[in-house]
Amino acid sequence: MITSANESQSHKNLCRRLTWDDLDRGYLERLVAMAREEDLGGAGLAGPPVRAGDVTTDRLIPGDIGTARLVAREGLRICGIKLIAVILDVYGPEKGVQVDPRVRDGDRVEPGDGIARLRGDLRTLLTAERVILNFLQHLSGIATHTRRYVDALGPSPTRLLDTRKTTPGFRMLEKYAVACGGGWNHRLGLFDRVMVKDNHLAAGGRALVESLRRLAAEQPELVIEIEVDRPEQLPLALEAGPDVILLDNFSPEDLEEAVAVIDHRCATEASGGIHLDNLPELGRIGLDFISCGAVTHQSTWTDIGLDWEA
Repeated sequence: MITSANESQSHKNLCRRLTWDDLDRGYLERLVAMAREEDLGGAGLAGPPVRAGDVTTDRLIPGDIGTARLVAREGLRICGIKLIAVILDVYGPEKGVQVDPRVRDGDRVEPGDGIARLRGDLRTLLTAERVILNFLQHLSGIATHTRRYVDALGPSPTRLLDTRKTTPGFRMLEKYAVACGGGWNHRLGLFDRVMVKDNHLAAGGRALVESLRRLAAEQPELVIEIEVDRPEQLPLALEAGPDVILLDNFSPEDLEEAVAVIDHRCATEASGGIHLDNLPELGRIGLDFISCGAVTHQSTWTDIGLDWEA
């Protein structure tokens, strides 16, 4: 999954796209279990609820078999299809509710399109309905919003990256949703890349540069990225021999000049002030990457409904 236009970086994974198989089943089950306990047991409250369980369904609905369809109410990019089965397993593994997907994650669906058909224990479906929709609407919102940014870049070879600006606890799922929308994943956390911010560089100076060079020699598999926030920092950053230089809040004119100065000695990434209106212009500059937190933290839920069949 090499993404840099710089051939000298071909031994490094500078970004990736998370797939469903990259997600840990236990992590997904913990997220669903937390959502279930909020709904059925008041988890998060100081003290037990008055009573636990779905007091409406448990008392009023018979234990019959039911069938329902998940339907798109608007045009969207779908994400979370395989999560439906995980949710239903957490809610009632012994119930054997069947999930018949009609689309795949990353597919574009139009208003009225069926997303999946669910058949099984009526009580389980009714109790899990809101949590299923919450996950699908949230993740599809990120995938749909990401697709707008990818489309704004147009045919540019520059790749759109996400950031660590994610909902606490939901990062891997949200980054997976970015990938379903056509974006790419930047570092997953503090653990998988050396990221030297502009303040690190200003405080450490030449001693930091020497430390980075030693680190690169000792651990050549480790990606090293340096952030600069003004053009005069570029010579010092280049001395360190990083894999990526992040150009933070540069004007388009300064970005063009910086790309020329770097001249393929490492990959280039722009961040800060990225929005739909300026992406077409930035896509023509020749950057390797553009990172943008808005694909996650400014996304809105999509409209997905659950319709019951007679």
